[in-house]
Amino acid sequence: MTDCDVIVVGAGISGLSAAKIFKDYEINVLVLEARDRVGGRTLTKRSPDVNYVDIGGAYIGPTQNNILRMAEELGVDYYKIKEDADLLLYRNGQRIRFGPCDAPKRDFFADLDINTISSLIDKMGNEIPNDTPWKAPKADLWDTTTFDSFLKKHCWTREGYEYFKYFANVNTACEPYECSLLSMLWYVKQCGGVRSIDSTKNGAQERKFVGGSQQISEKLAEKLGDSIVIKNSPVVGINQKSKDHVLVHTLNGKEYKAKYVILACPPIIQMKIHFTPSLPPLRNQMMQRLPMGTVMKVILYYKTAFWRKKGLCGSIFIEGGDEYPVYAIMDDTKPDGSYPALIGFISADKARRLVHLSPNERRDMYAQSLAEATDCPEAKEPIHYEEKNWMEEEYSGGCYTAVYGPGFFTRYGKVLRDPVDRLYFAGTETAVRWSGYMDGAVEAGERAAREVLHKMDKISQDRIWDVVDELHEKPSGGKHSSSVSKLLKIMTLSTFVGVASLVFMQNKIFTIDF
Repeated sequence: MTDCDVIVVGAGISGLSAAKIFKDYEINVLVLEARDRVGGRTLTKRSPDVNYVDIGGAYIGPTQNNILRMAEELGVDYYKIKEDADLLLYRNGQRIRFGPCDAPKRDFFADLDINTISSLIDKMGNEIPNDTPWKAPKADLWDTTTFDSFLKKHCWTREGYEYFKYFANVNTACEPYECSLLSMLWYVKQCGGVRSIDSTKNGAQERKFVGGSQQISEKLAEKLGDSIVIKNSPVVGINQKSKDHVLVHTLNGKEYKAKYVILACPPIIQMKIHFTPSLPPLRNQMMQRLPMGTVMKVILYYKTAFWRKKGLCGSIFIEGGDEYPVYAIMDDTKPDGSYPALIGFISADKARRLVHLSPNERRDMYAQSLAEATDCPEAKEPIHYEEKNWMEEEYSGGCYTAVYGPGFFTRYGKVLRDPVDRLYFAGTETAVRWSGYMDGAVEAGERAAREVLHKMDKISQDRIWDVVDELHEKPSGGKHSSSVSKLLKIMTLSTFVGVASLVFMQNKIFTIDF
């Protein structure tokens, strides 16, 4: 039996961030990882065909101070995504080009609709505490309402509704009917608001790591050493019957003993572990109610960046049915211009419907939709294709993060981070800022480590939630500058009533109230 002070289960960014803290304090720590690699939901493929490509978590942005600090400590540099030419929206056979700081010129009322709902999401989100969303003034109402019901009540136009359906697909890898309104409002708010989560410049998709994001975990593991990070060791049992230690059992029959254990894997993956004694009832039920998001990451490689010849930067949005599998596409060419590529995501219901196809069939659908959207035949001639289906990952269960269904936060949220005796919880799902991102993973791992350090009398309680000072960079002004409230200020009441009535009769498509 191997004896240590702390065992961390999971060698992703969160678990390794926790282990680093313990090593800094010269505390004997072990990290047990189920896979044959470190990185968790970050995964960088390296080959002559691609040089390197992130087929897992990849993007970082301003105010993500934890991951930026960690990268700096480890010597991992980043580069900014180039949105220095036109973006493109393809919808109903129409190509709409727009500048990096602009919004596509949709139907006038659709644009008003989108901006008004965006403002409403931010306004409602401001009422929600990051660390305790279940304590929001209207938490009970919002948590028993789906995001879909909210959209059907408040959207005036079908185009506006569809925009926010894609918004949910891209940002949370789920459908609006799968998540509660409270969870969506909280998720967007703790990422800085609609513009922050949905933008490239000054937003969540602004930067990527040179060499790939898995380097963060690889370099952390290298610093810790092979004697500390033990791979191919799925944890199947945790025994807390003793008052002064915990026994941890792995699938390969090994037993470990520690004073404390940190679980740094998604809550639903924790169900693979047998706990003795049983976990508290709410904790046990909570884990059953956090399915993972549904997404496949797809990348097409080309001889040349043909989109650049068309004056496009590579940020392309394609709205439509299953024949258009990817909604949001970005340029994934290397910073030096090599390996021209376009990267995208097949998510939520589209991913579930298209998962039965072969990778080559999905490749061809993606390439065909790109050719149609850009009016470039070259799009149908990729020289290489990569995809990663995160739904098939046994020790992730999906990506990017958990999906918080109706009723979750108000019934179970309070036990998400609560320790159980000598058992503590990390993982990006337990973060209070940039949860679901690499930044949240660092925050959660370090917070869980400090909880244990406090229990060991190494630090004071007020140190548990140490945070990095915010950067001065803030999300830039939004792409949608008009709203219904602004329109009201410049229209007479009678004119507005007339126009609003006409819009409602011609464009309002939903009548569901709650």
